[in-house]
Amino acid sequence: MKSRKIKLTITGYLGRMGQQLIKSAKKDERFKINSITENKIQKRKFLGILPKLNNVETFKNSDVIIDFTIPKCTLEVLKIAVKERKRVVIGTTGFSKREENIIKKVSKKIPILKAGNMSLGINLLMYLAEITSKSLGNNYLSKVYEAHHKFKKDHPSGTALMLGQGVASGRNKSFYKILGKKYLNKKDFPYGKKINFNSIRKGNIIGEHEVLFSSGKEIIKLNHKAFDRALYSEGALAAASWLMKKKSGLYSMRDLLNFK
Repeated sequence: MKSRKIKLTITGYLGRMGQQLIKSAKKDERFKINSITENKIQKRKFLGILPKLNNVETFKNSDVIIDFTIPKCTLEVLKIAVKERKRVVIGTTGFSKREENIIKKVSKKIPILKAGNMSLGINLLMYLAEITSKSLGNNYLSKVYEAHHKFKKDHPSGTALMLGQGVASGRNKSFYKILGKKYLNKKDFPYGKKINFNSIRKGNIIGEHEVLFSSGKEIIKLNHKAFDRALYSEGALAAASWLMKKKSGLYSMRDLLNFK
């Protein structure tokens, strides 16, 4: 007997990730795309689906909403999701501390999985950054490098901030207290007692990330390079499937992957 397909709403379908999610979901037998949305009315179908606006009617028959948009849109999606008691996978990045707190509050009512990066490799890298930071202690300075395509607006990337949080957790310190300087398109940038970030925006780079530690006598590098955007969409679909069995709460890819 075949199990029922998970019905998805994919928001922001005109975005790079929105389109990749639709392509991946269409190939995955576990899912049925119930609706795709944009913030303005669209009259053309995309891969046979007519886009809709984010509203109660659009979300009503879906099991999970997958959202890779912008913070303002994500918060609007969550307002509707709470009313309709829908599960939400959030891949949006660039949230303020206030917005992060809103998401935490909403997660008390519905299941939410939020990740700055849905890749298995990146989440393993975050775990390794935490272990390395804990092992090296305060004698080593740190910094995080990341590179993305020229159209990516936020910097540092959500993934870079995730990696910084891994470093902070390893030191048993609040991330916001040891968040250092943020650089953009610098050829080089300094290590610091706080975590410094450098973001490169050029070409069609899908995603490159590196966490570096230095004692002044040696340098330790942990890095990851993505070659295919499907890496992220497939991770988001895995998150959607996993979330079906979860109660209200705020989850991460680390929970899904069961990293201790």
